[in-house]
Amino acid sequence: MDKMILGRYLPGDSILHRLDPRSKLLALFLFILIIFWANNPLTNLLLFVFTFSLLFLSKLPWTFFFKGLKSMLFLIAFTTLFQLFFTNSGAVLVQFSFLKITEGGLSQAGIIFCRFVLIIIFSTLLTLTTMPLSLADAVESLLKPLTIFNFPVRELGLMLSMSLRFVPTLADDTSRIMNAQRARGVDFDQGSLLDKVRAFIPLLIPLFASSFKRADALATAMEARGYQGKVARSRYRQLSWKWWDSLALLILFLLGLVLFILKS
Repeated sequence: MDKMILGRYLPGDSILHRLDPRSKLLALFLFILIIFWANNPLTNLLLFVFTFSLLFLSKLPWTFFFKGLKSMLFLIAFTTLFQLFFTNSGAVLVQFSFLKITEGGLSQAGIIFCRFVLIIIFSTLLTLTTMPLSLADAVESLLKPLTIFNFPVRELGLMLSMSLRFVPTLADDTSRIMNAQRARGVDFDQGSLLDKVRAFIPLLIPLFASSFKRADALATAMEARGYQGKVARSRYRQLSWKWWDSLALLILFLLGLVLFILKS
């Protein structure tokens, strides 16, 4: 549970912490778009230099950051190996029975690996430097033009903010229930994969019961305060777009232009 990043915010006073959450969300979408132009070693090197420069500017503890990425290592490894062994283009470098590694497969596996790592690092950086409630406010603000089509933007923002707010709480509940089960002799770390899955089944019922009880208490509290979703409400947290937000998007746009020129 200590490795969970979703909903985790590390307070700080870095440049990235002071950016408007809307600019960081737009930067994430733009980064995911331009990352597909990185299809050779030079363009990927530029992206890694840019990303690690952001890590340095964020002043976050790198040990905490990379420990949080361990949860995604299986997905990265599986996708990379799939591309490595099942992309059959170019000369054959190594062959194991029906499995073979080709030049095209090695190149494609390297590109996919870099894309996964970069996207995970950038999105994790966004999460760690932005308060969850501010992130939900940013989503609601960016989707505000959809209100002309009667899209429930306020309700979506409320659901997103509550989801992000209670992710750490659910993680704490899971940790508490696991400790209680361990005290009763349950071992979550030994046995086969099927045994480990079976060991987690006793967690589900108390976790669901705790979640429904908390949701009912939250709904009662909102009703007692007179909450109405369709009524325009004032905000305690006000988003403010500064000149450095525009500068950050401009820098990312220029990086995308350079990648587009240097791509194969």
